Amino acid sequence: MHDEPETSPTSVWVLTDGKAGDVAQCIGVAEALGVPFSERTVAPRPPFSWWLPYGPTDPREWETRPGSPIAPPYPDIAIASGRRAAAYLRRIKRRSGGQTFTVFLKDPRTGPDSADLIWVPEHDRLRGRNVLATPTSPHRFSAEKLTGLRSDRTPEIDSLVHPRVAVLVGGDSRHHTFTESDQHRLLNGLRTMASEDGASFMITASRRTPPALAYGLSSLAKSGGHLFWTGEAPNPLGHYLAKADAIVATADSTNMIGEAAATGKPLHVFHPSGGHNKITAFLTRLQRMGVVHPFPGPLKTTTYEPIDATPLIADRIRTAFSASRKRESETAA
Repeated sequence: MHDEPETSPTSVWVLTDGKAGDVAQCIGVAEALGVPFSERTVAPRPPFSWWLPYGPTDPREWETRPGSPIAPPYPDIAIASGRRAAAYLRRIKRRSGGQTFTVFLKDPRTGPDSADLIWVPEHDRLRGRNVLATPTSPHRFSAEKLTGLRSDRTPEIDSLVHPRVAVLVGGDSRHHTFTESDQHRLLNGLRTMASEDGASFMITASRRTPPALAYGLSSLAKSGGHLFWTGEAPNPLGHYLAKADAIVATADSTNMIGEAAATGKPLHVFHPSGGHNKITAFLTRLQRMGVVHPFPGPLKTTTYEPIDATPLIADRIRTAFSASRKRESETAA
């Protein structure tokens, strides 16, 4: 008589090169799994970094080297994201003797066989038997976390009059540029929303936000009695999202828009110059679902069922991990 195989994971690695967006997505999924996890950060040197995601990995970071980010004991599940992490994830699969179940978030650029399970946003083309596609991206703001943040006492936010609008501003990227005209259009749109709709703003910027725009947002906040996060800890984004009546986000970041869509609150999207077909397809899908509205434009009040890919991804990982363990047990029997 054989013992039943252990089909629930007990350990998880989060593997990235430290990029904030990749880390947040991986941690969000790890938290949704409800399993203890540790963060592992790879930092390959040139020329190895140039060759990734195809490989080889940097020998200085191999599992036998002191301080290696991929040193055993290997976890039940490794969740990775980012071009530099893809080859390391494949190495973990090999060196663990196939025992580590591997998950990659976003297209690894090396095909569907790069991991046991791959998640991609629906606007990406990658498909396969082990590929899960969802409209929005994973993140750390679960429904339970938002509920808890909403009930927190935060005098600075709680004193704002309704409607409270979270304003999530990105910046210049590969596909978008905030021209001087764009910056004026965004600021004027916010001024109009404040004067015509009586909105109070909770504003966050990013490291990519042009300095002139950041200054304009800060000045708007100071003169109008709004909030502007200047980057010091702690980051108030979770409280802003949880306590907002509506959200304004810039179109350069699908991650920000995915986080906003998890609230079920009206989402107004500002389009800077530029764009990309994938991002257009992503926003068009959300617009058809009644999630996205144009900005500048009148403030909407219509809510919708929150869209959250994170628990869906976690459920798919649990199911696939359990199935793989059962197959391994049957093969060994």
